Amino acid sequence: MQTIHPDVERIIISEDDIRAISSRLGAEISADYADKNPLLVAVLRGAVVFMADLMRSITCPISIDFMATSSYGSGTTSSGTVRILKDLETNIRDRHVIIAEDILDSGLTLSNLIGMLNSRGPASIEVCAFAVKDIDGYTPPVTPKYVGCHVPNEFIVGYGLDYAERYRNLPYVGVLKPEVYS
Repeated sequence: MQTIHPDVERIIISEDDIRAISSRLGAEISADYADKNPLLVAVLRGAVVFMADLMRSITCPISIDFMATSSYGSGTTSSGTVRILKDLETNIRDRHVIIAEDILDSGLTLSNLIGMLNSRGPASIEVCAFAVKDIDGYTPPVTPKYVGCHVPNEFIVGYGLDYAERYRNLPYVGVLKPEVYS
């Protein structure tokens, strides 16, 4: 039995589920990119935990790089406007790029980021999302090629996901108690 953080209402993705998701996604990417040496890109900070597990599950040659963007400020919803805080160090012209994303909710930031990266002439850009948030009546502008799982439209934390830079280190994904962020 996992110990649950006192600010977490309930666990929705266990450590075992996380391992299984990373392994499955790694196998899918390995099969699809066996001879392509893709560049795996994590958008800091949330995706770093997922990318670490994902890259260990990929068996084909890969390279990695990182970006840092800002679109949330101190709020709980994305503004969609992307500011690049740290850019890629790798030239992506003619490279196959896979963006490792922790969670896809509105998709606005990711959509803008993909547009910006496409202007750099990559061979392809795909998205591998650990989780996709199911929001009733809303279809995000980005459809990931690789999806780990779907999560409810609740405020979730853990496994890289945070609230005010807290809870990223939880080894599971859980629903944050509303009284913590309201």
